[in-house]
Amino acid sequence: MKLLSERLRLYVIPDPIQGRGLSLEEQAGLALEGGATALQLRHKEADSIDLYHEALALRKLCDEYGALFIVDDRLDIALAAGADGVHLGAKDLPVAAARSLAPEGFIIGATARTPETATAAEKAGADYLGVGAVFPTESKKDTRVIGLEGLRKVVCATSLPCVAIGGIRPDNVTEVLSAGVVGVAVIGAVVGACDIPAAAAKFGKVLGPS
Repeated sequence: MKLLSERLRLYVIPDPIQGRGLSLEEQAGLALEGGATALQLRHKEADSIDLYHEALALRKLCDEYGALFIVDDRLDIALAAGADGVHLGAKDLPVAAARSLAPEGFIIGATARTPETATAAEKAGADYLGVGAVFPTESKKDTRVIGLEGLRKVVCATSLPCVAIGGIRPDNVTEVLSAGVVGVAVIGAVVGACDIPAAAAKFGKVLGPS
């Protein structure tokens, strides 16, 4: 079995807006075809029943490709659909509360922008951290950009595997990796591309084998 750090190498988040009219399931399948090692279901506008069915579809795809499947925000949907884990932001269910409800082996990711939030998430029981935004990003206009130096500070503050997110492209992956992260999370740079498998494969070449 691959280590969690290896499975987080290329973490793709399908998007209903940036996905060029494709469904989340279609985007996910193409990203996996190109080498994505993890997928996150994030669809904030969907109601619970639609989100559940999307989760089932992505769970099946990830099983076919041997990829990690994470649900954003919603622990209930993640558990109901048999996801590998959930990713929790600052305004979601606290990591410690989620850990108390989750079964053994269930993965909990947390968002961190500062060394302090990274340390707190680790103490609360998180398994990995999503760190950013490293660069300005189209997916979240109002997000705070921490830059490469901010990324390094977070990575140095924790023993958890860290995934960088925010404005990451093939041409800046190398400098992002130099900060000590195990992988990158991408949205538009993959699912917004005309050729999603090729875009994912281009990241894979820079990131190296998982």
